Amino acid sequence: MVIGAIDSAQSSIRMMAYSFTAMDIMQALVKAKNRGVDVKIVIDERGNRNDVSHRAMKYIVKNEIPLRVDSDFPIQHDKVMIIDERSVQTGSFNYTKAAESKNSENAVVIWNMPQLAKPYLEHWEDRWNRGEDYK
Repeated sequence: MVIGAIDSAQSSIRMMAYSFTAMDIMQALVKAKNRGVDVKIVIDERGNRNDVSHRAMKYIVKNEIPLRVDSDFPIQHDKVMIIDERSVQTGSFNYTKAAESKNSENAVVIWNMPQLAKPYLEHWEDRWNRGEDYK
């Protein structure tokens, strides 16, 4: 479902992530960027201090996707994608291998509801503006 949502994007993806390690999701984001989708990601600083997260973050930045790290809150626990400013993917699903294969998780995509996507996008923009570029 998550990769399907990424693959559906035509113009933009805005992602907020607490934990960020699933390589197939990273690859889908890079593919989206390479087909002309404007992809930007903001992640929690504390949830991504491990080596696996840093490898994923370096892969994203190496592929020229803007990535910011948010340390402004004790935990930035969002797990959301806003797709084309009209669809929202959200749920308990962290963007990790464990979420994909081991954990009990939920994810939902609400398609073609720009009135719902708007407050999510505003929330994303606030977190983006509070974040710092990952280098």
